Amino acid sequence: MPPKPATQAMTRVTIVIFSALVFLIIAVLFAVSNGTLEISPLQTFSAIQKGLSGASLEGIESIVWNLRLPRVVFAIVVGAALAASGVAMQGVFQNPLADPYLMGVASGAAFGATIAIFLSSSAAAGFATGIFTAQAAGSSVVPLFAFFGALFAVGLTLLLTGSRHSSGSTFILSGVVIGSIITAITTYIQLADADRLRAVFSWTLGNLALAGWAEILVVLPVAVLGFILLLLLAKPLDALQLGEDTAQTLGIRVHWLKLAVIIAAALMTAAAVSFAGIIGFVGLVAPHMMRQLCGAAHRPLLIAAALAGSSLLVLSDLGARVLIRPQELPVGIVTTFLGAPFFLWLMRQGQR
Repeated sequence: MPPKPATQAMTRVTIVIFSALVFLIIAVLFAVSNGTLEISPLQTFSAIQKGLSGASLEGIESIVWNLRLPRVVFAIVVGAALAASGVAMQGVFQNPLADPYLMGVASGAAFGATIAIFLSSSAAAGFATGIFTAQAAGSSVVPLFAFFGALFAVGLTLLLTGSRHSSGSTFILSGVVIGSIITAITTYIQLADADRLRAVFSWTLGNLALAGWAEILVVLPVAVLGFILLLLLAKPLDALQLGEDTAQTLGIRVHWLKLAVIIAAALMTAAAVSFAGIIGFVGLVAPHMMRQLCGAAHRPLLIAAALAGSSLLVLSDLGARVLIRPQELPVGIVTTFLGAPFFLWLMRQGQR
């Protein structure tokens, strides 16, 4: 007796998720072992083992545990958060071009970071080499301002939409309007003090150099909470793809569903960009890659896309570290070079 289509689909999804997990593990080991200084996998395993046991670390072991591993783990968290948020935004707006920054998150975060940098001379000094150092990050309020700036932009967008009967296009247009206004204000502030402009640009282009265990402990709970909420809303999101009228006949309160998904995605994205800066295309590329492989059901898609987004950002950050070593590129530049061709291909497919 041939297997049922539902069983075949479940098997395919399981294989895709397992393969994505294995690929992520390989990417992590490769990223931790490579960089300006080459470290063997054996030394990497030894350093991680000692770090987990609390033993004293010296030399290469300290580099692995205190510098490379937290940076890679932070890339995993940020990549997963952006990818899952992208899935949520594309699902709630039923728009394949939607991304985590659709509701003004990016412009709001940039506005908050700009305010913080221009108010804090120590933060601006931390960009002396074009990279926001961990010391400056720890003593500044840039991530805090960026986080609340992002939420402020989302709040304004939701306030502008107003009615419970607002359509997806209304949300999108409101996000564009709010983002444009905030960007204009941000640009005006930047032009008022060109000496600190480089600091703002360095943050805006995305950078994981300031990642440490402390930053991970701040971002991870928000990302996990938002991800769990999106998983709980996966079934209603599936119903929403049949149309708002159909979803309402199934007992789904569409307005509150949209609001809950937007808030969860916005929290995850805001937490990610508050420390990492604006990293583009991860939330667009990863969901579409996984949707082609495991289908459109949101629960498995969220898991698969989160794994793919983590791998994409881990490898992109590795490229940012090694392409022009010993210097570094902002990771946002690498993800843009990878994601822009995919975006153009996606637009071309939509025209067809």
